[in-house]
Amino acid sequence: MNENRSVFALDGITGMLIATVLLLSILAFLTVQALGVQNANAENFYKIENEKSIKMISTDNAKHIVDVK
Repeated sequence: MNENRSVFALDGITGMLIATVLLLSILAFLTVQALGVQNANAENFYKIENEKSIKMISTDNAKHIVDVK
């Protein structure tokens, strides 16, 4: 039998706490990054020019979007 068991081994409570802290820190980092991207794009207004000449499937559709600053 394995008599060398410990509650505080990496596969016990300590490992669970390390994994939980790691996942929560990744969640916090990604949340802060998402808020930064959202704030940067909330102030980036654009308008569409020549709406009548936009085709349904075309790679030139991006030319109709103009940034307004």
